[in-house]
Amino acid sequence: MISSSWKRNISFFITGQMISFVGSLLVQFAIFWYINLETQSGLILSISIVASFLPLLIFSPLAGVWADRLNRKFLIITADLSIAIVTVIVAVLFTLGEVEIWMLVVVTFIRGIGQAIHGPSISASIPLMIPQEQLMRIRGIQSGIESAFNVLAPVLAAILIATFDIGALFYIDFITAILGISTLLIFVKIPKHGREEHVRIKGEGFRDFKEGLVYVKTHRFLIPFFIYLFFVLFLVSPVAFLSPLHVVRDFQGVETEYIRLTVVEVAFSSGMVIGSGLVAWWGGFKNRIVMAGLAISLMGLGVFSLGILNNFYGYGVAMLFQGIVLPFYNTPTNVIIQEQVEKQYMGRVMSIMTMINSIAMPIGILVFGPLADLIPIDWLMIGSGLGMLIFGMLYWINRPMMKAGVKPPVLKENA
Repeated sequence: MISSSWKRNISFFITGQMISFVGSLLVQFAIFWYINLETQSGLILSISIVASFLPLLIFSPLAGVWADRLNRKFLIITADLSIAIVTVIVAVLFTLGEVEIWMLVVVTFIRGIGQAIHGPSISASIPLMIPQEQLMRIRGIQSGIESAFNVLAPVLAAILIATFDIGALFYIDFITAILGISTLLIFVKIPKHGREEHVRIKGEGFRDFKEGLVYVKTHRFLIPFFIYLFFVLFLVSPVAFLSPLHVVRDFQGVETEYIRLTVVEVAFSSGMVIGSGLVAWWGGFKNRIVMAGLAISLMGLGVFSLGILNNFYGYGVAMLFQGIVLPFYNTPTNVIIQEQVEKQYMGRVMSIMTMINSIAMPIGILVFGPLADLIPIDWLMIGSGLGMLIFGMLYWINRPMMKAGVKPPVLKENA
């Protein structure tokens, strides 16, 4: 049952997660900026990105089962604490001057294991904590706060790197992780779900994951939804991962590397703040799928423009536009799962969604990353932008998804 004090509870929950999130952002910028600037290689960047996604593919099935059977607060804390320990080790290595590129690739892999456990647990916890009719607005608020930190984080990262060194960002991530864990432990109550228990029978976890696959297979809209999601993520990968390399290569006469990278990140994140605020205020179209399809088509136009612009500040405006549109895709695609999927399957379905993400984007970067060393990144942006523009329209011709996007069923909680 949802407590009458759910607003206070979800506020502390989001606050704790955001404290931890900002530290993770700083490390994310530290790792990928360092690799971009040290190597300027599409291939090496691709390897580091695949290393961050591979754990999601390997561990997400187990993480989904755990999220549906174990205490979700315990899982979130365990994942955050594991990431924090790895982070402080890297911070010490930076202080000693012993960091090499291959070490950062290994670190991204280990951090990815924690993220594979963290993601499904967070997504499966939120529907237990708030009334169902508030899911879209709460997700919009959460996305807006994340985006605000996305605005501040690259600026803060650049200042810290200029004032101290890149290793300082790793120490800060450790501190924010501990603060986030403490907030979750002291102030947040995550209601128990129907199947919360320890997995005692050998093979039971695999059996539960198979049940989740059967559920997805027999659900009226999940199969086409996940197929569409795969292709969207594939097409998004150039702008998601190659835009920093694009900026470093194509705008060398404009400002310094860190300033250029910071401007682009701030523009994109500022757009996400605006877009998330609009979603939280408006609530979106009645049909979630119409909203998602339109957003993808508009994003396609934005990515196409990145390939034809030769002015850095025009590039920044295009990234601002991308940021505004993105919440209009991310929010409905997450909320439709939380609305449509029975709560006892939520963790497993979210883990399958994470697996698709961990497959599609690495495949995309493995295709587009090496190509970025052979052909101009401009061409890759133009091609992926046109693909997104066309693909977004395909959402509207799929009847099961269009029907699922209109009115969610009454969800059941099985004991």
